[in-house]
Amino acid sequence: MGVTYQDSNARMSQVAIHNGTVYLAGQVPPDATADMRGQTEQVLARIDQLLAQAGTSKEHLISAQIWVTSMAEFGQMNAAWDAWVVPGRPPVRAALEAQLAKPEWKVEIMVVAALPEA
Repeated sequence: MGVTYQDSNARMSQVAIHNGTVYLAGQVPPDATADMRGQTEQVLARIDQLLAQAGTSKEHLISAQIWVTSMAEFGQMNAAWDAWVVPGRPPVRAALEAQLAKPEWKVEIMVVAALPEA
């Protein structure tokens, strides 16, 4: 079974689908003027859109990788995450502090999800 790529440019794709698994590129906020919680909410909304486009949803998350620029704001990210994640279905997750590609970004999130079984 081949790989399907979506929202691609010369450098990368936002979505890759292979063998019933959906892989998203790291997502960053479109409005970097928001605080950590606001940026996280934007990123999670974009993840919802990309998962829907790929034929799945956050109910089928397998894993998440989260990068934040400041652990001092980690609680704000977690507040947005906790309000978003499906109760009883949290994915495996890693979160760490890192310098992101643009200094105004506070958070980047990358997820993997399963396609629902037909």
